[in-house]
Amino acid sequence: MLAFSILSFISFVLAAPLLGLGSDKATGAPTPMSLATVNATLLRPAQFARAAYCSGASLTSWSCGLPCDTLKGVTFLQSGGDQGLIPFYFIAHDAADQSLVVAHEGTHTENILSLLNDAEFALVNVDTARFPQAAGKSNIKVHSGMQSTFQRTADGLLAGVQAGLQNFGVKKVVVTGHSLGAALATMTGAMIKSAVDPSVEVVVTTFGLPRSGNEAWADFLDSNVGVTFVTNQNDPVPTVPPLLFGYTHSAGEVHIVDGSQTNIVSCPGHDNEHCAAGNSLLHVSLANHFGPYFDDITFGSDVCSS
Repeated sequence: MLAFSILSFISFVLAAPLLGLGSDKATGAPTPMSLATVNATLLRPAQFARAAYCSGASLTSWSCGLPCDTLKGVTFLQSGGDQGLIPFYFIAHDAADQSLVVAHEGTHTENILSLLNDAEFALVNVDTARFPQAAGKSNIKVHSGMQSTFQRTADGLLAGVQAGLQNFGVKKVVVTGHSLGAALATMTGAMIKSAVDPSVEVVVTTFGLPRSGNEAWADFLDSNVGVTFVTNQNDPVPTVPPLLFGYTHSAGEVHIVDGSQTNIVSCPGHDNEHCAAGNSLLHVSLANHFGPYFDDITFGSDVCSS
């Protein structure tokens, strides 16, 4: 099962000769990331992101198989979406981290409604009602299909987060997702940050993230919430939509260099040429999109019990 649409991959292939055009790439040298740092900052969000591929019923009872068994001290709070036109998400309380977690599911390509979400890749004005810090900044543009998908669950999701913060008294929200779910997570994180008390820490950590907006959107994310996104080897998804179409990643890329699951680097700047943006078009691997990333983490419903 592919977690990102074939339509998006086709757009990648057609634009492949031009991917180096349209935006400057960062050139700074990446720095190695220790496994201790990976385990402390990335592993738990990755476990929640893969749990989002499991059925809503299994998550409600927290009996989804390996993803739920791995995550101890979790209380399910809310879910939304239909795994079609409205992708699934869930909210949980993580007692181990003293945080709320919002996890977005990625795209199921066997569901044509999900494919249509990914096909709408025109850049449109950002939703300033949900991102008020962007008001008056007409240059901020985002992916049409991603924003439309985000809007379908945004209000109910935010209400659930606000209720969870009040009920549990925590001061941290972790937002995560894989593939399309990663793009939705960046928007969700920015929305939550704008709506909650400034004392609440909002952490956005994603996997296999496609580009979701232009350079002004990337700068907006850098300034308002900050995103850490993990790219795996030669996964093509982080390189779509192409730079030629005006898309740019924010800062915060963490790149897995090879299949050892230990050679992991932090990449400075936007679309660093030494990381995913610099991958050879001759060695694209969709398999890398699903994993393993580190600690044998893979994404998709194969790891779920139902």
